[in-house]
Amino acid sequence: MSEKEREADPAADDALLLVEDLVKHFPITRGLLAREVGAVRAVDGVSFSIANGETVCIVGESGCGKSTVGRLILRLIEPTSGRIILEGRDISGLVGEELRRLRQRMQIVFQDPYASLNPRMRAGAIVAEPLENFSSGAAAQREEKVAEIFASVGLPRDAMRRYPFEFSGGQRQRLGIARALVVNPRLIVADEPVSALDVSVQAQVLNLMMDLKAQFNLSYLFISHDLGVVEHMADRVAVMYLGRIVELARRVELFASPRHPYTQALISAAPLPDPRAKKERIVLEGDVPSPASPPAGCHFNTRCPFAFERCHVEAPKLRPVGDGHTVSCHLES
Repeated sequence: MSEKEREADPAADDALLLVEDLVKHFPITRGLLAREVGAVRAVDGVSFSIANGETVCIVGESGCGKSTVGRLILRLIEPTSGRIILEGRDISGLVGEELRRLRQRMQIVFQDPYASLNPRMRAGAIVAEPLENFSSGAAAQREEKVAEIFASVGLPRDAMRRYPFEFSGGQRQRLGIARALVVNPRLIVADEPVSALDVSVQAQVLNLMMDLKAQFNLSYLFISHDLGVVEHMADRVAVMYLGRIVELARRVELFASPRHPYTQALISAAPLPDPRAKKERIVLEGDVPSPASPPAGCHFNTRCPFAFERCHVEAPKLRPVGDGHTVSCHLES
């Protein structure tokens, strides 16, 4: 990472995870010979870091590439280019047994607590399965470890004998969190973990995740489109648009003083808890361009009310505009 990038991201020096210029292009093929005719630029040069014990939230509209970033970091899909450094080790090219062992250090909590659990397995077996993959301990030891994790996420020991359909949605997500925790990871990627839950249950699960973060010394990459959730969970927030990070800042500063026009529009659209309160809404015109054919220059130039000639020909880089606050916008250069 260059000196300028370190200045823009002071957390990089104490990083548990460091992502450098991460790119993922999915090929578009046609014909019987599957000839490549283009590519979907799902992630187009993303760089950020996560410090020990930190929660970094990635926020943006559907299709901006935030979930793809999470899966690239976990090596569930292969990056086109870029580097992923975990605990000082470049894991971008790991394969085979080395990659399998790495998965003990980072886990995922999926969005859908219904689809992410095997309906044919009992809850205890679901949570114990990662232990069987990584540990050679006795069955009794694994069962005791699973019972401890169940208690940590607020599930009784007798729930280990139930099947997933016997749990509520919130309990199923607790089960998914337990499965991620059981191998003592350092990093958890939470991919919209409460978006499928009732609003009354969301706060319980979010508070649980914050408690577990302190208890197990976890770091989170938290992916969401809900700014209310992000404001509750984040230490820092990265705003993505069409495969790129357009703003990265500490939570309080980002919500108090957003600098990128896209971030300003997102925050203006978030509902207020007081129904009598009013605020000016920034309405963006037009649709999000296709990631298969993004506009030249700044990807946001087709919807930005402040776009000028330079925005259409030159892609802006993330530049520091304050203490740990970076913005990708020519208006800030």
